[in-house]
Amino acid sequence: MQEVKATMAGTILQIEVKEGDAVTKGQVVVILESMKMEIPLEAEVDGTVNKIHGAEGDFVDEDEVLVTIQS
Repeated sequence: MQEVKATMAGTILQIEVKEGDAVTKGQVVVILESMKMEIPLEAEVDGTVNKIHGAEGDFVDEDEVLVTIQS
């Protein structure tokens, strides 16, 4: 399983996928907002979204798991 983690502390601005969705390597799965910047977080593998951890508007810390992908 691959975990998409927050690269810095911030707020989940937008979740681009749902549990059960097929994703491809490089696909944006979450957009994080930090210091007025939007940071797209991408899947690093092809697979299926297993679990979404959190919701839009939630504050997350650096390295917090946001999405789990089953490859």
